Amino acid sequence: MKEHKRAVYITLLTSDRLNSYLADIEEQAQERFERIVEQMKQAQGITEQLKAENQMEWVARMNNIQACAREIVDKGMIYQ
Repeated sequence: MKEHKRAVYITLLTSDRLNSYLADIEEQAQERFERIVEQMKQAQGITEQLKAENQMEWVARMNNIQACAREIVDKGMIYQ
């Protein structure tokens, strides 16, 4: 933000609203991340049964989903 939206950054900083703005963005990003992960789990059929039967497969697939979700959130909200 400091580099790409300098005017907004300075305005928020000088008005003492930067921390609350960043906290709000972080909360929104976390909620969106969790929603995307749940949607992707459902779409790919990743269940608690898979977790019980094949933990390594479950972990690998969940890591992939979380990486994809993080990239979506970062590009859509953080680095826009």
